[in-house]
Amino acid sequence: MDKPGPDKGKFSKSRQAGKQQSDNSTLGKNRGKSASNADKSHDADPAPKGGPAKGMRGGKAGSPSKVRKSGNFSKEGKGGSFSKEGRSGSFSKEGKGGSFSKDTKGGSFSKERPKKGGQAAKAKAPGDDSIRLNKYIASSGICSRRQADELISAGVITVNGKNITELGTKIKPGDDVRYNGKRMKTERKVYLLLNKPKDYVTTTDDPKERKTVMMLIQGACPERIYPVGRLDRQTTGILLFTNDGELAKKLTHPSYNKKKIYQVNLDKGITSSEMKQLAEGVELEDGFIQADGISYVTGDNKKEVGLEIHSGRNRVVRRMFEHLGYRVSRLDRVYFAGLTKKNLPRGKWRFLSEKEVSRLQMNAYE
Repeated sequence: MDKPGPDKGKFSKSRQAGKQQSDNSTLGKNRGKSASNADKSHDADPAPKGGPAKGMRGGKAGSPSKVRKSGNFSKEGKGGSFSKEGRSGSFSKEGKGGSFSKDTKGGSFSKERPKKGGQAAKAKAPGDDSIRLNKYIASSGICSRRQADELISAGVITVNGKNITELGTKIKPGDDVRYNGKRMKTERKVYLLLNKPKDYVTTTDDPKERKTVMMLIQGACPERIYPVGRLDRQTTGILLFTNDGELAKKLTHPSYNKKKIYQVNLDKGITSSEMKQLAEGVELEDGFIQADGISYVTGDNKKEVGLEIHSGRNRVVRRMFEHLGYRVSRLDRVYFAGLTKKNLPRGKWRFLSEKEVSRLQMNAYE
C-alpha cells in the first residue's frame, strides 16, 4: 500500500485548532489516494481462472496438478523419478503438506517428506586430536564399533601396555593399541559399488552355503569390506560395500532417511487408485508404511512401476504389493543415496569416485 505523502509530517506536532483542521484535511486526501492505489495494485495482476497466479506453486492440497518434466528419469536410474524419455508416467514431489500430485496422463502419486532439522556436531576443543578407542578399533577394519565395545569389555584390548575395559576411553595418535597382543593399525577406506544379480545372498557368510555377494567382489581389494544394508536373494540392483563403519551407519540407520528407488514388475497391471493407496500408506504386520512416490514406468505398461521409499524394513517393497494382492516378479534397485547403476553391467562392480565419496560423507544426498 502506498505511504501518505509528505503532508503527513505537518500533522504530528501542531496543537492549534485551525492548523490541526487544515492538516487533517490534507491527511484525509492522502489516505484516499493510498486506498485507491492499493485497489489498483490488487487488480493489476489477477490470478488466472482455475489456478494460482503466475509464480505461485500448486493449488490446494489434494488437488490434481501436472507433474514437472524435469522429474523424469530413465531405467538407468538418473534423476529422481521414473519414465522413458518423453513418455508420461513420471512422479514428482510437488504438493506441500502431504498432498498428492497426479499425472493427468499416466497416473502417478507422490508425498513430500518433511525435512528434519540437522543436529549440530559437537566441536572438539582446539588442539584435541584424541578419538574414542572403539572408533579406532572399528577403523582398523576388524569389526564394527559395537563389536569393538564388546572387545573392550572383554578385556582383550591394551593401550600402551595397559589393559583397557572402560567404555568411552579416548586415545591419542601414536598410542600403541593391541588386540590379543597384536598391534592394530587403521586401514584405508574403500568404497565399492556392485550391480547385484539374482540368486546371490547379501551376507559375508551363509551357513546354507548359497552363493553370496562377497563372491562377486572377491579380490577387489586387500581390505575387509562388507555390504551396506541388504538386498533379498532375488532382488537385483545397486549394493554398496565399504569398511567405513561411520558412513555405513549413516546410510542404513532409519533416522537418516536415505532414499531408495526401485523398478517393480508385477504379475498383473496395477490401477491408479491402488498406487494412490500405496502412496497414502498401508498397514502391514510390522506397522504402517507408505511410498514416497510411485508411478508407471511407461504409460502403456501397467505391470511396471517405479517406487520411491526411505524405509529399510525387510522385504518391505514386496510386502506392500502383496498386501494389495500383487506378486512381484522382478525387483531392481536403481537408486540408493545418490548412487545409480549407470554404465555398470549386472554382476560387475566399480570403486566410487572421490567426488561420490565426498558427497556421501557430507550427507549431500537424500
